[in-house]
Amino acid sequence: MENGAGTERQWTFLTNHARVLVQIARDPGIRVRDIADLCLLTERAVQRIITDLEQAGYLSHERRGRANHYSVIASKQLRHPADAGPTVSELLATLLRWPADGHRAEAGSGPTASLPAVPLPAATVPAASLPAVSLPAPSTAAPEPPSAH
Repeated sequence: MENGAGTERQWTFLTNHARVLVQIARDPGIRVRDIADLCLLTERAVQRIITDLEQAGYLSHERRGRANHYSVIASKQLRHPADAGPTVSELLATLLRWPADGHRAEAGSGPTASLPAVPLPAATVPAASLPAVSLPAPSTAAPEPPSAH
C-alpha cells in the first residue's frame, strides 16, 4: 500500500519487452539506438531485452555487413501462463493492426508497406506477413444480477 501525497503508482499496459518486439516487427533492420529512442529506453536496456527475447526463442538475428537483421519467431506462444494460447503473431497483429488476411497492403499504403519481404525458415515470419487477430465483439447483454442465498 502506498501512502503519502504525490506518490502515484506508475504502470503501463505493455512491457518494455513487448515495446522492443513491436519496433523490431515494424522494421527488422532497425538499430538498437533507434529502438532505444522510440521506446524511451537506454541502448543497454534494449540490448538486454533483445538478448532475453533471443534466449527465450522469440527472436533471432543475422549479421548483414555491420548491421543486424532480426526475425520474429511468430509461431511462438506467449510466455506467461495466464496468456497461454495466443502466439507472438497474434499479439503483434493486434498491436500493429495488420490486415486480417495477413498480407501486406499495396505498395505505399498501410503501416507495413515499407517493410521488405525477407524469406525466412518456416518457424519465422517477416514482420509484414504476420496475420491479424479478430477479437470477439463485447457482449451487449446486461449482466445477470447475483442471486441472493
